[in-house]
Amino acid sequence: MTPGAVRERLQERPGLVVPVGTTEQHGPHLPLGCDTTIVERLADDLSIKFAILRAPTVEYGVHASAPAFPGGASLRRRTLHRVMNELIESWEHGAGVREFVILTAQASEAHLEALSTIRTDGATVQVMDVFSLEFGPLLEWPGAPIQGGELDTSLLLFLAPEQVRMELAQDFAITPEMLDRYRPGQTRRLPQGSPGSVGFPSLASAQKGELLYRFIFDRISSSLTGA
Repeated sequence: MTPGAVRERLQERPGLVVPVGTTEQHGPHLPLGCDTTIVERLADDLSIKFAILRAPTVEYGVHASAPAFPGGASLRRRTLHRVMNELIESWEHGAGVREFVILTAQASEAHLEALSTIRTDGATVQVMDVFSLEFGPLLEWPGAPIQGGELDTSLLLFLAPEQVRMELAQDFAITPEMLDRYRPGQTRRLPQGSPGSVGFPSLASAQKGELLYRFIFDRISSSLTGA
């Protein structure tokens, strides 16, 4: 968009959707940009529905960096926090944005802390983590760790099936002892022996992914209505 087009849109609604992805492994069957693909599609669809601008994607976040998998790259919490603060400040002061909607799909506590502590001079900031929603009966294994399993594999099969290599997918059952050490949501190592994912991608399907995506989109839309 040109600066003039941006100015006109912001006069109608001074809001901005900011998708924040990650570049990390999700098992041998999913792309490193799995989380990014999800939030980019959400950002596009929300932008259309609510006539709200969407920013270019921030493709790096905070996640477990060990063991290392080829191509993955992580930021430190303070680095992501600084980057986001500087971007938000620039958009708020330079363009007059008064409403920020930050979309992410990363359960790391450090990642979410970096996004949820952004400072503004008056603009509102909503941080929406796709994976924090309660999916209940939409999943065969609800409450399972989210890292290349049923949930994100289903979403990618619906959103970008050409990026999924199901012939390489490996189920990895996590024991209660592993779960206690792994502590999903924190920047910790994956369980020993994991192929880079945990859970059961074999349970995933494109049909399930469509239901999950519609659920996510509706839930986020309801929080933006009238914002």
